Amino acid sequence: MRIMAAPRFQGAVSQVPHQQRIPAMQQRIVVVGAGFGGLEVVKGLAGAPVDITFIDRRNHHLFQPLLYQVATASLATSEIAWPIRSLVWDRPGVTTVLANVTGVDAKRRLVLLEDGATVPYDTLVLATGARHAYFGHDEWEPYALGLKTLEDATTIRRRILVAFERAEQEADPEKQAALLTFVIVGAGPTGVELAGTIAELARDTLPREFRNIDTGRARVVLIEAGQRVLAGFPEDLSDYALRSLRKLGVEVELGRAVSDCSADSVTYGDIRLATRTIIWVAGVRASPAAEWLGAPADRVGRIQVMPDLTVPGHPEIFAIGDTVTVNGPDGKPAPGIAPAAKQEGRYVAAVIKQRLRGDAEPQPFHYRHQGSLAQIGKRRAVIDFGWMRLRGALAWWLWGIAHIYFLIGSRARLSVAINWLWVHARNQRSARLITQGEAQIESPENPTAKGAVKANSPLG
Repeated sequence: MRIMAAPRFQGAVSQVPHQQRIPAMQQRIVVVGAGFGGLEVVKGLAGAPVDITFIDRRNHHLFQPLLYQVATASLATSEIAWPIRSLVWDRPGVTTVLANVTGVDAKRRLVLLEDGATVPYDTLVLATGARHAYFGHDEWEPYALGLKTLEDATTIRRRILVAFERAEQEADPEKQAALLTFVIVGAGPTGVELAGTIAELARDTLPREFRNIDTGRARVVLIEAGQRVLAGFPEDLSDYALRSLRKLGVEVELGRAVSDCSADSVTYGDIRLATRTIIWVAGVRASPAAEWLGAPADRVGRIQVMPDLTVPGHPEIFAIGDTVTVNGPDGKPAPGIAPAAKQEGRYVAAVIKQRLRGDAEPQPFHYRHQGSLAQIGKRRAVIDFGWMRLRGALAWWLWGIAHIYFLIGSRARLSVAINWLWVHARNQRSARLITQGEAQIESPENPTAKGAVKANSPLG
């Protein structure tokens, strides 16, 4: 007689199809978060005698390094995101759950879902990521748009394109100038990439399509509280990036912290700048996973994990990716980038398989930095491999090849490659659609108006 497992969920999602039930002796692994780290754990456990529940509040895996290209109308959403179910359809031991996790009952080993349901586990992997943070000024969020999700990207794209449309119809010079001023706060890789691409969109793609405005006059202002752009890169590459941004017409303001954001302006240092579009990429805060477990965390909420990436006091709970802080070989925290999360995911999968075999304790996790890359604009990029530094056109081509390589599936790789070649040759960006909101009623002054979509709406 075949022994069947008890229902795997308790509460609203307790019904499990007969064909998905797994023998009771198999380990119940729950992975929360379908980002780079979580997906790598699931992939790494292929063939292991485990029953995996894969939970995410969205139904897709996102290639976040190219999210800014959706925000700037260079790529479509479907080119950088894939349904989670399509990635694990051939894994009968993996059950995908679309749900929002609200906590963890570590004592009873239950993951708590928003609708009151629970998911039991023997081993839990938290890969819950991070969200943009405003340094204690959450009231800025409706006006300073963050960039972490597809919804964020499509909201930013809509806000940028609507600004040009409204400027085309605006007779007041001051209001028109504010509409054509785009502010990016934070000069890390995402901020630099956004600033360069918006400048090229305004100067190369749009000018011939508008009749009443010169889109080339648009101001792109990059504000950084520190003294350098790309502060995580070597100084010579940072200097090259700064020169390249200024050649593109980007106004770079260094050493000035933002002190206020509103519907019609941003204030930094002692300067108040009129603008209708502010994009915030200056800081992040980890998910509340540390709060769920009462675990030690750093100042931005990242769990301070053990050397084997387990949560202190909970050897059955792993945490990876932007949820945690892990030191690299230089003693500094590993960067919150895709390669780090993927390395952590592979390591956790290997540790779980070791435990299932009864092997000795694993070696501590060691992050191996494989390089830092940032695009500044068309034919401009910087790459730091540690042992080699590149800049300019060659770095841009290598940046593109590396990103295409890590996309999922031949269709996505081919589609992105063709889009980039088209942008390179013709300065055309095809994903310039204004959706999920009406230009005449959605605006920073009235982001919650009837018919408009909120800046942080999941409908994006």
